[in-house]
Amino acid sequence: MAASSKPTEESSYSPSLLPYDALRNHQDFDLMISDTKFSAETRTELYDRGLKSRRYALVGVACSSIFSCLCIVVGIVTLAQHGVSGVTMINMSPIYSLDQFEVDIGSRTQVEILALTLNTIVMLCTESIGFVHGISLRSALASESRLRFNTNLRLLTAARGWCNPNGVLLNGISAVLLILSYSSASLVACLDLQITSGAFEGIAIAGLPLIILGVVLLLQVMIALSGMRAVKILTWSSSPFDLTATLVHHTQLTPATLRCMRPASDLDTYGPAKPSEIQPSAWHAHPSIRKVVISLWAIVAACAGWAALVMYIWDKSPSLKVYSPHALTLQTWSFFSNWMNNQLNFIFYNMPGVNIGTWILLFVNVAVIQGPLTLGLHCSELIANAIRDERQWRYATGRKGLRTATNPVKAIFIHPICLVLFAAKPFLHWMFGLSLATSAIAYDEKLIELSVIMCTAQIWNLCIALFIFSCFFTFVALRRPRGPQPAAYGHVQTLANLVDEWSPVMWWGHKEDGIPYCHAGTSDHPLPDVKMDCVYAGSGARSLVPLS
Repeated sequence: MAASSKPTEESSYSPSLLPYDALRNHQDFDLMISDTKFSAETRTELYDRGLKSRRYALVGVACSSIFSCLCIVVGIVTLAQHGVSGVTMINMSPIYSLDQFEVDIGSRTQVEILALTLNTIVMLCTESIGFVHGISLRSALASESRLRFNTNLRLLTAARGWCNPNGVLLNGISAVLLILSYSSASLVACLDLQITSGAFEGIAIAGLPLIILGVVLLLQVMIALSGMRAVKILTWSSSPFDLTATLVHHTQLTPATLRCMRPASDLDTYGPAKPSEIQPSAWHAHPSIRKVVISLWAIVAACAGWAALVMYIWDKSPSLKVYSPHALTLQTWSFFSNWMNNQLNFIFYNMPGVNIGTWILLFVNVAVIQGPLTLGLHCSELIANAIRDERQWRYATGRKGLRTATNPVKAIFIHPICLVLFAAKPFLHWMFGLSLATSAIAYDEKLIELSVIMCTAQIWNLCIALFIFSCFFTFVALRRPRGPQPAAYGHVQTLANLVDEWSPVMWWGHKEDGIPYCHAGTSDHPLPDVKMDCVYAGSGARSLVPLS
């Protein structure tokens, strides 16, 4: 499907370049629309409906539903047998003295491994659910003519209508549920000491946090599926090219003229342009990316402030030094909590008993502190996906060309930034669990103590990890692509302006000489490089110049 380059509207013209009224005729505009519709109707194979992506997504949602139901069933059985303070033993090993229970590093390591595993499972579930939710939100925004980029801040962007499954209310609820998913995962695993049937210790799972984990995941599944049913999804593909071709095909997007050399950052600039040797960064092209980068550094600063506050409270509280006698030094610094040698700098507070009120208070404590981290990592998806979309677009000047179809699972592993984010989500949430540790001690499958422990070294470790993460994402957001190919970052209008011939494999480059303007665009075969000293406007620019 070739997008026509005849003028679309009066606002597309620069008065300095086109000072004549004869160019503004509605006949040319009608002809362009007619050509576009004709191409769309005869070339329906030019965009992928993403049925394979849909299958992957629905399988992921089904697995998430099964896992959530399993958590609910196991949690209910635990509560039915042992009450609100009950736990279910997973494995046990004999001990030879009760004092060994206090310092056994093996069991505590197993608890941390279980916590990391749960965080990874939660990440996989929420990513599958989030993909469905993101696709339905994207379709809802497109139907309202409000879709600007292929990727949006899923939980912070909403369709119109409070009752809309993709609206503000349910998006806000989804954000809270996402935070509670990771908070619950950090509270499930605990240690259990068996003393009535012999001296045994082992890993146990708490019933109530497990139920909460299952319920919040199931609610997210329901919201995502309701959003999917509430809107007509034209394509499930995560490719910005499939999305753009779909919108053009269904006349929800019209290519603009005179913009074949304009990047996404030049939305307010009209008319022909010369090629540029370096392109704007994602920071300048996508307004929301600036907010995400700033929020990441705010989280780093907050984490550093949290660590400094813990150190100050420990220094000013002599009673805490009875349990934590060692100051934070290089000798007492460690990645894991060094409970074995009691060389750990921390502060703590005990929860009042083990009941429903205590669990609610504990969940609120953890969720409030963990919330910024969860939302910050969620917002980082915007940077990762925008860079992924731009990298895919820049293949159009390579030897093999641009393949418009994408595999959402494969994309995670072939794009380094997506792989970094994929690994960072469970790992940073797990590191948070090391920093804000919950001491849940059970005897004979009954919790007898719930304490919140803030470990200074582990908070600083988390701060350092977040600093490295923020540096990496700031670098990729500020990095400017090289070459004359205009940067789009998944901006659908820009892609519609730059792609004038759609095919499964495309190349971008110089297509046509002209006086005074040349034309650059796409083709199904390799094209020569654009001429850096020429001015480019579009294939229809010559028809806009009056004959002398």
